[in-house]
Formats: sequence, structure tokens, C-alpha cells
Amino acid sequence: MSNDCSQIADNLARVQARIAAAAIRSGRTSADVTLVAVTKYVDIDAAKAMIDAGSLDLGESRPQELWRKAEAIAHKDLHWHFIGHLQRNKVRRTLPHIALLHACDSVRRLAEVDRVSGELGLEMKTLLEVNISGDESKHGFKPEEMASVIEALGQYEHVSVTGLMGMASLTGDTDSARRDFERLRQLRDSLQSQTPNGISLDELSMGMSRDFEQAIEEGATIVRVGSTLFEDIER
Repeated sequence: MSNDCSQIADNLARVQARIAAAAIRSGRTSADVTLVAVTKYVDIDAAKAMIDAGSLDLGESRPQELWRKAEAIAHKDLHWHFIGHLQRNKVRRTLPHIALLHACDSVRRLAEVDRVSGELGLEMKTLLEVNISGDESKHGFKPEEMASVIEALGQYEHVSVTGLMGMASLTGDTDSARRDFERLRQLRDSLQSQTPNGISLDELSMGMSRDFEQAIEEGATIVRVGSTLFEDIER
């Protein structure tokens, strides 16, 4: 595992350098961008190695894998992010483990997260997932739904919506991805003036291994990177 630890540290350093360069191109610094290391295809030892290398924001898209890793790794400064579609029957067990829910993708899901958070005594930080690419296979609100969704956020007492999340089309190239990211940023900007008191939309979670630099250049504050961080290690 020692070779893998060294490889993971090297991979992380390279990704951080790319994030810093993209942030500069967008008129910001690397401190303005949170890197979420997505550990869904690696084991607990690799996740621990990523933490040891200095990455304290880890992401999972499968509830059972999140539960397993979160229960096995004790670190007081670690923040888990849930980035996938969260089924209603998995909400109660998932919420206590996570710092941020990226993919609240329907009014029904939002209401369920609010209800369960209240029962558990939590205030759950949440992003609203928008299907900005229009891919039929993706979850998320339609862009044209968002104004009414934002206006209704004041009714949820235990959910703190802090921004939007989106994914570029899986069939497009990086230029297509950039256009998707630009549309999500423009949507967020247009919604800012409509948010109820106490709610901000500062966060934009967009960009993965293949397109995180384009996402940062278009305003991403959170990027979700997996395969690039775990290249050339034993799985």
C-alpha cells in the first residue's frame, strides 16, 4: 500500500495544481474551490491514503458504500459529501454521516430530507440538482422549474440550501461541457435575487475528472474528482 499512498499523494498534488491554474484563469484562487475526492471505486485503505495526503472532503454516490467507509474511518476533520441520487429509504441512515447533500433532485426529495433532518435534530446543507444538459437519463430539476422551487424554500425549516449542482452531458466534449456549466452559472445568477431571506446560492458543484477545469473556469466552487485522483493504484 505504501506505493499506492505515494501515488495518491502525487495524483492529488497534480490535481490541486490544475485546480489552482484554472482558478487563476477565472479570476479566483484555489481557496475558492473545494475539491471533493470521490472514493466510490476504491477501498477503505485508498480513502485513508487520500485523507493522509491532505484531502478532507470525500464523496460517495452509493449509500451503502458511504455508510461502510464513514463508519470505518474516524477523523474529526473529515467531511463526507453524498453526490448521487438518494432514495427515500436511504435518507435516514445517510444524513447523519454527511456534511453536504449534493443531489437534492425533486420537491419530494427536498421535503423528505427536511422531515427526516427535523426528526434527527439536524440542519442539512443541501444543493439542488439541475438537469442542465437535458439528458433523459439524469435526475434533477428542469431549469424552468427552478424559479418556483427557489420561491418555496422558506417552508423548509431543517434544510439549508446553499447552491446548485449539475453535470455536463456524458455524450459531449469539453466545449459542450463548458456550455452546460455556463448555463448552470447563468441560471444560478438569475435566481439569486429571488431567494428567500437567509438562503444563498453561493455554491456551484459542477465538474468531474474529465471536465473540472472547464467547470472552474465557468464558476464552480466545488468539483467532484474521482478517477484522476486514483490513477495507477491497485484497486
